Amino acid sequence: MRLKILLCCVSFAAGLTSVAHATDDPRISFRDALTAAWANDPVRRELATNSQSADARAEAAKSWFAGGPILTGSYYDDRAAGTNLGYITWQGGVSVPLWLPGQGTATERVAEADSRAALSRVDVERMAVAVRVLEQAGTTVLAQRRVVVGRALVKSFEHIVALAARAQARGEISTVELQAVTAQLSDARGEVAMAETARTDAVGRLRTLLGIAGVPDLMAADPRWLNRIPMGDTRQIEERDPRVQAAHRTVMAAQEQMRLARASYMPNPEVGVGAIDQGQYGSPWATQVGVNIRVALPSDVTNTPQISAARDRVAASDRAEIEARRAVHDELGQVMARLTGTREALLQSRTSASQTMQRADAMEHSWMRGETPLIEALRARTDAWRSLLALNQAEVAWSSAIVRIGISTGTLP
Repeated sequence: MRLKILLCCVSFAAGLTSVAHATDDPRISFRDALTAAWANDPVRRELATNSQSADARAEAAKSWFAGGPILTGSYYDDRAAGTNLGYITWQGGVSVPLWLPGQGTATERVAEADSRAALSRVDVERMAVAVRVLEQAGTTVLAQRRVVVGRALVKSFEHIVALAARAQARGEISTVELQAVTAQLSDARGEVAMAETARTDAVGRLRTLLGIAGVPDLMAADPRWLNRIPMGDTRQIEERDPRVQAAHRTVMAAQEQMRLARASYMPNPEVGVGAIDQGQYGSPWATQVGVNIRVALPSDVTNTPQISAARDRVAASDRAEIEARRAVHDELGQVMARLTGTREALLQSRTSASQTMQRADAMEHSWMRGETPLIEALRARTDAWRSLLALNQAEVAWSSAIVRIGISTGTLP
């Protein structure tokens, strides 16, 4: 009887090595997952609209005039004054605002800079989407593996409980030992229930993110991907980072805004034509046509706020660029350190899982010979199960670290 129990536990130990590849959900490539998540991202539409709006402003800035035509009209007569002698005057005109020197070019450059900044924010959002997909995919894969491992443990304990119950009926083991095995089975079933809840939640969140069903195959991450990364030239990697590029283009847009503010040192002058039609008793003329010019002189009341706002924008963008560069530098160091750390953790987890599994087998052999209580053998088997979970977590972390550094360096296949 005890030999059958031992063979059952050994079979369970052998089966644990293959549960990492089992799955209940369809697998898709990480690249396909990124494509789906990007197509499902609402921010993408907003950024596309921002870029189109900036392009439209740049095109509008190519106009010959600083604004649309201005129409004016007036009517006067003497009836309101009570004289009613027939003094009637009609007056009308049309004028257009003129660009100040360099103002039109500066306006166009501001719009073009804003368009480039909007396009760079698209790359930033794409990178953020990739990171979100990676994190959620890692959570989902780990939850799936936890369910599979837990189910295998439950199946093994169910068999052991059945065999132990028969042994207890024949007096080969005590009631206390049977209770211990039953308690372990209950704990394993509780773990599976929690794992299934976590998996359902993770799969739902991933589907919301991707917009399609499927789990990215993180375990397909090949360490050979690391050969694409120029590890010795981190400065170049940082310069290519979308966040640094976006921050720098925002600085350039702010500088163009400063040039525009300086070119707009006064309100735009207006020039146009006008006509006056007069119906007055005894007047030798009735209609006059001429040119009108309107020029508002510079004033600190209107100019200073524009310059100050543009200066504040430049200062804020400079600060944001410095912070972005620091954040990218620190993050790159972290992902590289994580790559090294997860690799070492994976090696140690493999050793730990192998050793604890061998220990569990040895404890069962010892129990077979009557040298070890059943509770100790069960505890050893539970420790082996925890080590296997740690191994699965280390494998997911290692694959995720490979994908993460590919995202950070722009070398993702």
